[in-house]
Amino acid sequence: MPEGPSVRKFHHLTSPFVGQQVVKTGGSSKKLNPASFQSLWLQDTQVHGKKLFLRFDPDEETKSPGNNPLPEPLGKGEKKKEAGDQKQTLGSDSQKISDQSSQSDSGDNGSVCLGGDSPAGGAERWLQVSFGLFGSIWVNEFSRAKKANKRGDWRDPIPRLVLHFGGGGFLAFYNCQMSWSSSPVVQPTSDILSEKFHRGQALEALGREQPVCYTLLDQRCFSGLGNIIKNEALYRAGIHPLSLGSLLSPRQLEMLVDHVVEFSTDWLQDKFQGRQNHTQIYQKEQCPAGHQVRKEAFGPPGGFQRLTWWCPQCQPRLPPDEPEQVQLP
Repeated sequence: MPEGPSVRKFHHLTSPFVGQQVVKTGGSSKKLNPASFQSLWLQDTQVHGKKLFLRFDPDEETKSPGNNPLPEPLGKGEKKKEAGDQKQTLGSDSQKISDQSSQSDSGDNGSVCLGGDSPAGGAERWLQVSFGLFGSIWVNEFSRAKKANKRGDWRDPIPRLVLHFGGGGFLAFYNCQMSWSSSPVVQPTSDILSEKFHRGQALEALGREQPVCYTLLDQRCFSGLGNIIKNEALYRAGIHPLSLGSLLSPRQLEMLVDHVVEFSTDWLQDKFQGRQNHTQIYQKEQCPAGHQVRKEAFGPPGGFQRLTWWCPQCQPRLPPDEPEQVQLP
């Protein structure tokens, strides 16, 4: 699933539509009826970790979305001639990652699902969006097939939800799960990209007597952190993924948190500037030092296993005398 930087980009793309009314809907969603969004007003957007929250209301509470820039209106009809500087799309931001899954990482707290295919009762109606493998949001255009499927057909992806707004633009949501909630589940102290991210809590969590690669993917401690960030932060800190946090020095733990925040922030900036993020160990055969990289699936007993890349020379095991898991072919 998309990691924190990608979901922050999705939040950035949806923000200009705040204060606008939904005038047309579409999509293949079975759980939520797309038509139920008709005439609702998008009033707010929030992001936490890997989840996006959109608040809809049947009434226009605010006339102007403030300083949010509005997209250029589209021409009449379904076809749109795109101007290069007005085209907003994720492009290369859609990650094609073979080891990612639509399953949530361990400890991913969900909101209270109120069920039904229409907004929840009460003054505030929050739509929680959780993205699956290759999940994305496209603005003012639809995703197109980049290659033929197994049957040899060139079929474009089908959006789960499409919302056309009164300002002329539209949002298309792909490969995601949506549910109504009474309020967004937001804990900024655990969000790795939040200004309120609490380093002390993160260090305390990492110091547990369990492999640090398990703790890093626990969304209760590191919301927004996924497999790419996990691999990159561990390599740059020189820490073996199966090293027990209780055996690492305070300096090593500090370095690991530093690299988590630094890599995540740099990745987010790359997305805003349209650059490809540069990984040093993830899906590599050799590390930057020229050593052979190993790949194995690690995860808690009975839990979800995630492919992990590491360099045995640059990331020594702690404790070193324990046998490692069998390497995948």
